Amino acid sequence: MSPIGRSENMRRIKSKDTTPELVVRSVTHSLGYRFRLHRADLPGKPDLVFPGRKAVIFVHGCFWHQHPSVACSDSRLPKTRVEYWLPKLARNQARDKQNIAALRKLGWRIMVVWDCETAKRETLTRRLKEFLGATAKG
Repeated sequence: MSPIGRSENMRRIKSKDTTPELVVRSVTHSLGYRFRLHRADLPGKPDLVFPGRKAVIFVHGCFWHQHPSVACSDSRLPKTRVEYWLPKLARNQARDKQNIAALRKLGWRIMVVWDCETAKRETLTRRLKEFLGATAKG
């Protein structure tokens, strides 16, 4: 991909309302859970916040947050401009760790859903139910 094409591609990537986030929101809502979005008063502005359950969910892009799974091909580093990307992605990971530590210190439970994990709806549904517990629906 040309540098101009790569730049245009990166420019189009959003931080809110991404496709993986919308998938998680849709599955969560269909299970009967209700949540708040992107609460700015919490460290890291979690994507989904369940105040009554004292739980938050972050939906991380595999590339931007460097998914540690060996099976995830989306998290590989770019081959060009490594001097730019390595520090940038390392800062993202460090910020994630700080935000999670701060939330835990405040008594919140945290779940991270990776972009690549949203493709397997059955597995995602099971994980969400296990993390969030019983709903009013049953």
